[in-house]
Amino acid sequence: ESGEFTSISDLAHREGITFTYMARLMRLSLLAPDIMGAIMDGRQPATVTIAKLMDPVPLDWTEQRALWIAEHALD
Repeated sequence: ESGEFTSISDLAHREGITFTYMARLMRLSLLAPDIMGAIMDGRQPATVTIAKLMDPVPLDWTEQRALWIAEHALD
């Protein structure tokens, strides 16, 4: 967002990780705010793992909630 890097490749290189890993990490920014908050607070269900989150996620927040958060009430 700051404009410091002109591409994902530049950012990945700076962080010392591969482009593909950086791209997968950046997908996490597409998570619904309540899901992100639950994860940050440690309130995610056991089925929500980093490995699972590295899979492609639906862009629709309702679909995200149905996949990973349905069984866990968010505060």
